Amino acid sequence: MRANTQSPARARRKTGRRHPLATLALIAIGLGVTGGAYTAFNSTSASADTAVSQQTVDHGKKLFMANCATCHGLSAEGTDNGPSLIGVGAAAVDFQVGTGRMPMAMQGPQAEEKPPQFTDKDVKALAAYVASLAPGPGIPEGSVLDGKGNAANGGELFRVNCAMCHNVAGAGGALTEGKFAPSLKGVSAAHIYEAMVTGPQNMPVFNNLNITPDGKRDIITYLKFIQDNPSPGGFELGSLGPVAEGLFLWIFGLGTVVALTVWITAKSN
Repeated sequence: MRANTQSPARARRKTGRRHPLATLALIAIGLGVTGGAYTAFNSTSASADTAVSQQTVDHGKKLFMANCATCHGLSAEGTDNGPSLIGVGAAAVDFQVGTGRMPMAMQGPQAEEKPPQFTDKDVKALAAYVASLAPGPGIPEGSVLDGKGNAANGGELFRVNCAMCHNVAGAGGALTEGKFAPSLKGVSAAHIYEAMVTGPQNMPVFNNLNITPDGKRDIITYLKFIQDNPSPGGFELGSLGPVAEGLFLWIFGLGTVVALTVWITAKSN
């Protein structure tokens, strides 16, 4: 009978057993890779904010102090009259100020769109200053705004995620407590994208895990498609859906029938 001359290390390899700390090591490596990827992704999304001059940031700070600090605080930390802007990114400022929603004309259920109070250069300076305070979503650019995505996929994403508030045709709709989802007709591609990534007013935030950048591009493509193509059903009545169409039928349709009946009766008499 031969003696067992295998080494302990070789014997362990044959049994298939792993070291007790191997699982912990794998978990640590996985967390490290995930954290590194997330950090790289955030730094990429904020890269547009860092590529601005200090002069632009200083100009934006002066504008902020003169026009925004009363509500949002001297350091943008927020007050009882306005939320903190730390970490909202340049995209939120470009949307809110670029659409005229900020500064607000008066306190109300939500900020309403109005003509912008600042030039595009000043809007970008304000955005650069707020972006310098903490990382956040940057102003979108490039192919995500070209409107050349998949309109069919964009329509499906829009119906699943947006139509319950904005209407399937993007015509907008009423919400609770005096709030409303605005119409998306005539809204620029950049502002649509910024709204999705920042969640203004009552809108939820759709980050890249909810809807990918390509998905957002497809939604923009769908909205531009339905704006540029007339309704196949004829007069769309504001695209407000069956309620508006039903009222039109009752008021004008039955009204016409009643008027015709009265005319025929008067004629026979």
